[in-house]
Amino acid sequence: MVLSSIFGITKARDKPINHYGSAYSFLFGRSTSGKSVDERTAMQTTAVYSCVRILAEAIASLPLHIYKYSDTGKEMVYDHPLYSILHNEPNNEMTSFVFRETLMSHLLIWGNAYAQVIRDGGGRVIGLYPLLPNKVEVERGGNGQLFYIYSKDSDENPNFKKNGEFYLKQEDVLHIPGLGFDGLVGYSPIAMAKNAVGMTLACEEYGASFFANGANPGGVLEHPGVLKDPKKVRDSWNSVYRGTNNAHKVAVLEEGMKYQQIGIPPEEAQFLETRKFQINEVARLYRIPPHLVGDLEKSSFSNIEQQSLEFVKYTLDPWVIRWEQSLQKALLLPQEKQEYFIKFNVDGLLRGDYQSRMNGYAIGIQNGFLSPNDVRKLENLNPIPEAEGGNLYLINGNMTKLKEAGAFAEDTISQKSIDVEENNAAKQNRRRQQ
Repeated sequence: MVLSSIFGITKARDKPINHYGSAYSFLFGRSTSGKSVDERTAMQTTAVYSCVRILAEAIASLPLHIYKYSDTGKEMVYDHPLYSILHNEPNNEMTSFVFRETLMSHLLIWGNAYAQVIRDGGGRVIGLYPLLPNKVEVERGGNGQLFYIYSKDSDENPNFKKNGEFYLKQEDVLHIPGLGFDGLVGYSPIAMAKNAVGMTLACEEYGASFFANGANPGGVLEHPGVLKDPKKVRDSWNSVYRGTNNAHKVAVLEEGMKYQQIGIPPEEAQFLETRKFQINEVARLYRIPPHLVGDLEKSSFSNIEQQSLEFVKYTLDPWVIRWEQSLQKALLLPQEKQEYFIKFNVDGLLRGDYQSRMNGYAIGIQNGFLSPNDVRKLENLNPIPEAEGGNLYLINGNMTKLKEAGAFAEDTISQKSIDVEENNAAKQNRRRQQ
């Protein structure tokens, strides 16, 4: 009752939640292929695991910094308390890489990522601890404010000493929602595409069963008479000829028995093509280029770099913006939001090959918008001393303003006219003197 009065809990709003079972056909549960799909079974498929790992590791490996607005643009801030938390250790149990990798995997599987925010007396963040999304519910109190209910039944978070439900205020939770219909709670990509993931699981199970049965589809044992114990004959046959270790063994049939294969060969059922398509289907779900999940069929030396750049721009960048805005909203104090901002650095992923970078740097230096030290900073090299010209901005001397392009020609014509007039005047003076 005390918690109810504090948070103003009324009737829970209608909201999307991750639910196990068949009550909600669009959430986790049995798919049309007959396979049950949830976050653990989905991660057992190589395509889902690979896509989640690629995006989670990409976000976790990007440099994450705190910046301050300045008269010249922006400058990195190292002495802000959030810098060490986001860049080094969000808590005393995890590195920044592990923390971001964990939250990103939650976001890709459940559609939401949550972290408990630990603050000091002044409201500044001193620690971040991940919260399992399947144990978090988002509610709205009678005062209109959001709050979070966390159901603890294991020891994943050291800040909750006992098991049970814990109510957290909005400012005490870092929430990064994925794509959703209400802007508050994201939907799980796996749940929304459970039929595609279920078919991938079914294909893998079919392939495993195919090889478990000696790489041969099922068949029928025909007997000319009446069998007293068909089960004994079937079990005897399976014990000798079933399994990959018994494949291609010579079958010995007695009493006029015949074996007739009735299954469809996998090449006729396009088993391999189906498996390949399902891999691309999962890659499409996460907008991952096929070559990153091991499908190089349509990749070449001429287009693979472009595909990698498109991955950064069209796949990774939206996730980066989602992270940056959520971090700024939840972690910066109100008075700090006008002065500071949080940003990932993706410049390293957008760089081309060595020759392309050098050509670009040369153009930048020749046209005066890059100095040698600007280039060395981008390449992670030590700067050239200022006395040696490291900070000079140079430009080609042959270039001039467009409006002054004909000025030199006009001056030359005018000067020639003056010279001709002077020569004519000099000749006339000499004639008069003679």
